[in-house]
Amino acid sequence: MRNTQQGFTLIELVVVIVILGILAATALPKFIDLSGDAKTAKVEGVAGAVASSASIQYAGNKVNSTTYPYAQGDACSGNYLQTGMPTGCAGVNTSGTCVVTCDSVAATGFTLP
Repeated sequence: MRNTQQGFTLIELVVVIVILGILAATALPKFIDLSGDAKTAKVEGVAGAVASSASIQYAGNKVNSTTYPYAQGDACSGNYLQTGMPTGCAGVNTSGTCVVTCDSVAATGFTLP
């Protein structure tokens, strides 16, 4: 009766560990930069909300200026958002262009109506 060996050799195990190390080294930078992507997504989302609220308030102002007063400075500072500007975020209005900044990350400026 022949006795066959079962299992992996040391060389096979080392090769697998090396391959896993190479995969980890190439994938790790993608996961490290996720916090930067999250901050960018946050500021872009807040800027979109500010732009939408400004447009809605502006449209309401065109229908009834007494009920829906509109000012670009109020729009950019988030006063037309239901809960106001999120913590750590601020908007700056410069000649009708609003730039929203959250946690030191600035969104692309957009033109207020």
